[in-house]
Amino acid sequence: MHIITMENQVKLILEKHGKVKRDSLIPILQEIQEAEGYLSEAAIVEVGTSMKIPASKIYGVATFYNQFRFSPKGKYNILVCRGTACHVLGSSTVLKEIEKYLKIKAGQTSKDGLFSIEVVACIGACGLAPVICINGEFHAKVTSESIKKIIDNYRNFNINEN
Repeated sequence: MHIITMENQVKLILEKHGKVKRDSLIPILQEIQEAEGYLSEAAIVEVGTSMKIPASKIYGVATFYNQFRFSPKGKYNILVCRGTACHVLGSSTVLKEIEKYLKIKAGQTSKDGLFSIEVVACIGACGLAPVICINGEFHAKVTSESIKKIIDNYRNFNINEN
C-alpha cells in the first residue's frame, strides 16, 4: 500500500498543472486545500519554490480570500450562518458565544482538534434562523444559551465514542 504524503500530493498537483503560470496560483491552492483540507506552511513553501514566487506573496494572496484555511478543520466543523435572516435574528451574538466558549476565532481550530468554526454567507435554512450546522447536522433557532449545550453534546459524544 502506497501512502501519499502531503508533500507528494502537492508535487502531484503542481505536476498536473505542467509549466505553471501565476494565474494558475488560485486553482492550485484550491486543489491543495481540497486534497489536504487546508493550506499548510510546507505546501505554501513548496508552491512558492515551484512557481518561483516568494512564500510570503503566496500567503498574501491566500489570506485575501476567505475560502482558504491555514489549519486543519476540527473533527466537528461548526458552520455559522451569517445570512440576512440569521443576522437579523442574532447570529453575530451566536458566533461571539461560540468563539468565547471554544476560545478560538472563526477560521481556527481548537487546540484539541475537536472543533473548528467557519462563517458562511448563507446555509439556505432561513426558516430555522439563526442556524448553525455541525458536520451536516443543523441546529435551529440557536441562542447564546443553547450553544454550550450543543457543543457539550458533541464533546461528550466524542468522549463516549473513544
